[in-house]
Amino acid sequence: MISYILVVAILILFFCVLYRLMSIGKKKKWNLPARALNEEERKILIDLVPFYKGLNNDEKKQFEFEIMEFLANCKITGVNTEIDATDKILIAASGIIPIFAFPEWKYYNLKEVLVYPKSFNRNFETSGKDRTILGMVGTGYMEGKMILSKNSLRHGFKNKTDKRNTAIHEFIHLIDKMDGEIDGVPNVLLENQYVLPWFDLIDKKIKEIASGKTNINPYAATSRVEFFSVLGEYFFEKPKFLKRKHPVLYDYLVEIFDQDMAERDLK
Repeated sequence: MISYILVVAILILFFCVLYRLMSIGKKKKWNLPARALNEEERKILIDLVPFYKGLNNDEKKQFEFEIMEFLANCKITGVNTEIDATDKILIAASGIIPIFAFPEWKYYNLKEVLVYPKSFNRNFETSGKDRTILGMVGTGYMEGKMILSKNSLRHGFKNKTDKRNTAIHEFIHLIDKMDGEIDGVPNVLLENQYVLPWFDLIDKKIKEIASGKTNINPYAATSRVEFFSVLGEYFFEKPKFLKRKHPVLYDYLVEIFDQDMAERDLK
């Protein structure tokens, strides 16, 4: 009887491992883009995405390819709002910017981006009370989805001075989540020896925010999770300012994203 139970347990374990391996294999198959970026789409990047304009010609080609690859594999759906080329390009750019130094990176944990016309509440309603959410990475039955406010998406690329970009913020949460947990530590990008010092630095900066001794967005003090995403926005939006005000923090973000953003010509 014991031997029979043991055999059954081994078989169950074997098929679980086999299923896991097959699932991983499927995740690694991303479709190649069917076409290149067209002139209208390129103009959107030139007009609205400073990160793109700061790239050299070869980097621009890589960025354009990754934009189209993202759009070939992640569905973008408007909810009570129309979606046009600008929305699609800005969403894809928001995803590519944080992982640009890692061309092999794919957002296997994202299948669809839902775009709402404006802020929403936790019941995904765009009218009524408590409509304070601008973006969200889905969990549970919303796993594999991201929700963005269209207004915030566009505002993030129009306002070059507020150190905020909702879409980039949410994609950084998604990067954080790739190791299985959203905890403020992107283990897929940050080497183990940096994890504890990174936590110590986050906790120190959160105390500074609470005391009003810093220019970092107070929302970063909500948790380590939000600190990472808020500072990621800051890093990609106003890198020279971040480096001047918070050099140690800036150096950690250079290590995480493998990009020295202060050296880029962001206009």
